[in-house]
Amino acid sequence: MSTEANDPVANGPTEKGGQTAAEEKRTPSDFLKAVLGRPVNVCLNSGTQYRGVLACLDGYMNIAMEQTEEYADDQLKAK
Repeated sequence: MSTEANDPVANGPTEKGGQTAAEEKRTPSDFLKAVLGRPVNVCLNSGTQYRGVLACLDGYMNIAMEQTEEYADDQLKAK
């Protein structure tokens, strides 16, 4: 069993909070790429919420979701 995940030598030097320099410079784009294919909640300014799986997105923040449910006032409106 490998312990590289907890080995500071294998993971490089750490800075404040135990994070590596690469983790501190994570961009919003990096975050969005990491959540592709995972369940997300999207809340609009109108209060409407969409819950589903993030399928894809583009540079303009247009998104496509799968298995999506629409909620308004915490009531399921559409599947």
